[in-house]
Amino acid sequence: MKILFLGDVVGKPGRQILKERLASLQSHYSADFTIVNVENAAAGKGVTATIADEILSLGADVLTTGNHVWAQRGFEEYLESEPRILRPLNFPMDTPGNGIFRGRSRQGDPIIVMNLQGRVFMQPIDCPFRALDDALETLPGGDCPTIFIDMHAEATSEKLAMGWYADGRVSAVLGTHTHVPTADARILPGGTAYCTDIGMTGPYDSVIGTRPDLALYRFLTARPARFQVASSNTRIAGTVVDIDPESGKASSIETFFDPPDDLSITVT
Repeated sequence: MKILFLGDVVGKPGRQILKERLASLQSHYSADFTIVNVENAAAGKGVTATIADEILSLGADVLTTGNHVWAQRGFEEYLESEPRILRPLNFPMDTPGNGIFRGRSRQGDPIIVMNLQGRVFMQPIDCPFRALDDALETLPGGDCPTIFIDMHAEATSEKLAMGWYADGRVSAVLGTHTHVPTADARILPGGTAYCTDIGMTGPYDSVIGTRPDLALYRFLTARPARFQVASSNTRIAGTVVDIDPESGKASSIETFFDPPDDLSITVT
């Protein structure tokens, strides 16, 4: 089973390149299942029902989120009604929405997708490690060996810790949130595919998606500046994981930029 996972979609540029390129990527990698993180899809912060429906209509099977899931007013109702979009599992018990998706690939193989969120430098929510333990204890035994985790976290150490903690118990732990792709994609000893951050689907002539001049203003003056999504050098960053649906073990992991030519900065 080949699972295509695309990193945080940022604003209109990220949505546009997804619209243009998703189908060809699915064909190129013979994807059986597609997951897209939409944490920043609405003007760089959160997601709306309209945007989520649009991305699902493009061919995404599941949408994951993170700490900005509540940024757009009224989105709680959509979370309650649409099982294909997840919020982090380790939010408090009565939080709207779900953190686990159970479904099947295009070949009919069962798959579980979990959305977890870290706590280091982030919100003081429930422990993601204990949330994983609780979820694995309550899942039906043996009937779905393929378990995929989006670990949405700020600290690389916390993402790595989750990878090792889950190794051999899930099929993949792939990191999102920091928008900078890391070069550590690998298969851990227990058969779990891992990458600290798969990167951003959005404008790379930016500071993690925002206009560089606005980011620099904040760093240089320590004063607030309105967040605005940048617009140039838009890329899709993603990962393809090949998983044996019988054992749930990963056999390969590949990260990519699309379009595939070298990144460049145009000065005007």
